[in-house]
Parts: sequence; structure tokens; C-alpha cells
Amino acid sequence: MNIAAVAETNTAHSPAVTAAIADSTSQNGVAAAAVKPQAPVKSARPPVLKPFCLKVLPPLFGLFFLVVVWEIISAKNSGIPSPFTTWKAAVELFADPFYNNGPNDQGIGWNLLASLKRVGLGFGMAALVGIPLGFMIGRFSFISGMFNPIISLLKPVSPLAWLPIGLLVFKAADPAAIWAIFICSIWPMIINTAVGVQRVPQDYMNVARVLNLSEWKIITKILFPSVLPYMLTGVRLAIGTAWLVIVAAEMLTGGVGIGFWVWDEWNNLNVPHIIIAIVVIGVVGLILEQILVGLARAFTYEDVKS
Repeated sequence: MNIAAVAETNTAHSPAVTAAIADSTSQNGVAAAAVKPQAPVKSARPPVLKPFCLKVLPPLFGLFFLVVVWEIISAKNSGIPSPFTTWKAAVELFADPFYNNGPNDQGIGWNLLASLKRVGLGFGMAALVGIPLGFMIGRFSFISGMFNPIISLLKPVSPLAWLPIGLLVFKAADPAAIWAIFICSIWPMIINTAVGVQRVPQDYMNVARVLNLSEWKIITKILFPSVLPYMLTGVRLAIGTAWLVIVAAEMLTGGVGIGFWVWDEWNNLNVPHIIIAIVVIGVVGLILEQILVGLARAFTYEDVKS
């Protein structure tokens, strides 16, 4: 009787036990699946080579295209030297760029330094005059009304048109060339600086008026930081114009300089040297502009693009 009851009880509960065992097995399987470590996911590496190629390859292709076009033109025109001929002439020329055999026979290095000296003097004087004048024109409406007609009248005049005036006044070629640099460099500095002063938010000036700031503090604490990006843009435009003008001015005035050197090589029918001078002028102009772009990025929070 007892044995039968125990057997019956075990038989009655066997489905529940079986279900519990199955449920426990299922949960253990799920837990085991959850605990099972997954394979590590490989993180995708940023494509380092692609930005490098996009930055380097287009300029190289552009230079290659220029050389190919140059080679085709030289093959059809015997007066234009080929790239290889020009390269050999450049190697010989830059083997001794600072020789000096007299006033009219100097290396390309001395001529380049003489041009840079004239540009530095004329450009520096233009900055000393043009930037303060731009601040005053932008700050005071009376001065703006007085100088605006003068700037509108004189700004469109070609810089080389001022060269005879410089020769008449200074009686010498060197200061006349510096005068031409000065007069062509001053307009971008004046205009950009004045525009920057006029675009300073009026709220800043109202705060300065409430705080009863002096004019010097208004210029140094409010106007100068706000105007600096505009001012540096004017400086960049001015240095590019100055470097363009000095070459043409030296062709007319003579003496020592890269412009005179180009004209002298033309008189000697030395076309490879003329092409070399063109490349040198372009490289120097690019370096000057990049120096000013770096200066602008260092002193402003805005992105200054070339």
C-alpha cells in the first residue's frame, strides 16, 4: 500500500518535475548563451592615405599638365625653350646666384634681394600711413567724408602712372620705384581697415560709452581685435599688388632688381632665363602670401583662406 502510494505520487508529479527540469535547462541554456563571449568587432581604421592623396596628387597632376603643355608649345615653336633646356639653364644659373661682376652684371640672388628690399620699404611705409588712416576714416564720419572722394579718384589709377611723378620728385630711380610700391599698397590697407571699423557691432560702442572709456582704450580694447581680420586681408592684398608692381617698375627704371634682370635677359635674347625669372617671381609671391596667411591665422579666430 505504501509502496503503491509512493509510486503513484512519483508518477503524478513526474510531469511537473519534467517541466521544471526542462525550464531550468532552458534558462541555463539562455544564461550560457548570454555569458558566451562574442568575437571582438574590428574597428574600421580611418583612411589615412586618401586625404594625403587628395592633398598631394592634384597639385602634382597640375604641374605635370603644365609641363606637358609647355613641351607641346616648345615643339611647335622653336623660340620657346623646352622644359629640359630651361632646367639645365636653371641648374647653371643657381649654381652661383650671388656673383657680382659689376653694377650691370650680378646674379639673380642679388637682383631678387634688391627687389624685396624695395618692396619692404614701400610696403612698410604704406602700412604705417594706411592702417591708422583707415582707423580714422572708419571711426569718424567727418574724416570719412573728407577722404572718400580722394580715395575714389586716385585708387583706380594704375600704379605705373605714378612712376613719372616719383622720378620727377625724387630725381632717382630707386626712390621712384619705392614710391610706386607705396602708392599701390596703401589703398587696400585703408579700405579694408575702414570697412572693419565700420562693421564693429554698435553694442560694443554703446558699452564703451556707458563705461566712459577713453578713445585709446576703445581703439586698443574694442576696435583693434575686431578689425584685425579685415586689416590682415588688406595687408595680403597689398603685398600681392606690391610684388606685381615692382617688376614692372624696375623694367622701366633699370638698375638692380628682378624686373631689370628680366628686361636685360630679353635684350640678350636669353629666353630660358626669362622663364626661370617668371617661376622665381611666382614662387616668391606665393611665399609672401603664405607668410601673411599664417600670420592671419595666428592672430584671428576665423578661418582665413588663401
